[in-house]
Amino acid sequence: QVQLVESGGGLVQAGGSLRLSCAASGRTFSRDVMGWFRQAPGKGREFVAGKRWSADSTYYADSVKGRFTISRDNVKKTMYLSMNSLKPEDTAVYYCALSTRSQFPRESYEYDYWGQGTQVTVSS
Repeated sequence: QVQLVESGGGLVQAGGSLRLSCAASGRTFSRDVMGWFRQAPGKGREFVAGKRWSADSTYYADSVKGRFTISRDNVKKTMYLSMNSLKPEDTAVYYCALSTRSQFPRESYEYDYWGQGTQVTVSS
């Protein structure tokens, strides 16, 4: 089993920055992919960014490319999402998730474990 715990959400003004953390515990493998998703009120869960534990390659949704950065600390087993130039439309509950199945998963059904979510609110 894997447990994921997010932290770092909060309220920020448009143009500001936040860094989210996702601490993983339990059984993880270097081939696993960690992803960040978000869900705004009344909308479906949207892929944001992904990264394999063991590789430097990353991939992003077009809506956040150039503003968000996913990174990891292998020693701490923690994945981060650094968010810059935040916009009101970035307001959502952000979830981290772990996939054991696919190369570059972007769909929520491809992920096997989920954190509880952390709220990010961007005011205009």
